Amino acid sequence: MDDLLIITGPTGVGKSEISIDIAKKYNGEIISADSMQIYRGMDIGTAKIDIKKTEVKHYLIDIINPDENYSVAEFQKNAKELITKINESKKLPIIVGGTGLYINSIIYDLDFQNIKTDFEYRKFLIDQYNDKGLNYLYEQLQKSDPDSASKIDRQNKNRVIRALEISKHSKKTTSNLRKKNESYNLLYIGLYMDREILYEKINQRVDAMIKNGLLNETKSILKGSFDLDYNSLKAIGYKEIIAYLKGEYDFDEAVRLIKRNSRRYAKRQITWFKKDDRINWIDKNSVDYKEKINNLIGAKFGKL
Repeated sequence: MDDLLIITGPTGVGKSEISIDIAKKYNGEIISADSMQIYRGMDIGTAKIDIKKTEVKHYLIDIINPDENYSVAEFQKNAKELITKINESKKLPIIVGGTGLYINSIIYDLDFQNIKTDFEYRKFLIDQYNDKGLNYLYEQLQKSDPDSASKIDRQNKNRVIRALEISKHSKKTTSNLRKKNESYNLLYIGLYMDREILYEKINQRVDAMIKNGLLNETKSILKGSFDLDYNSLKAIGYKEIIAYLKGEYDFDEAVRLIKRNSRRYAKRQITWFKKDDRINWIDKNSVDYKEKINNLIGAKFGKL
């Protein structure tokens, strides 16, 4: 049975930092489970680390261009192959990221090929749309799959409905496989911290993104066209800057919205991950958090 370590948690909690330390200490290689860090040239807005400076092998970062798409099924296939490859090289695969559906696709072995159009459920969603409006459907998507909601165009009814269909059926599959799938010798660690501290870190990180050139990075992706329908540009940070460039509000308001939307996204991530009782939660602000993580790894993999 292949070993697998997963490190997750909300945006801004410090997953990358601790995962690099762990990889160095336990001869590990990192598989990114971040649906935004897959894009080349989108570095500042995704808080992407400079992997060349880490001395640790990273996978699934900078693998496609902003105008390309990458599905959960593709992540699942690539990540599974990497887990096998890394184990065969006698190293520890470490999945790191906050994209919940990416992670669930691995630990519950979700079968996305069987997620076909559910016409009965689609009719229900259309009725909900007619009765309560698109904002209501989008709010339901935020609760069931915060990552998809953060990237999707909330004004695109068809995309919102399809995302809800996928979310429903992937969770049904997850429920069915929760006790069956024991493919990996798995240690699942979640990082958290006091919410107010986390929110302040998020605010500071957004300030750093602005200082480091998020505006110019967004302009370089757009290349003068404000109407590009890329999934990548629906992400928090980029979509607010694009709205500013279109004249929808001033720059200070764009920054305020990036901070607010990032905090809300973190809150939804926490709600998502708290549902999984496999996660060993570690307070990132506790003085002995590294010791606690080392103890868990040593007990599971015997690599102390």
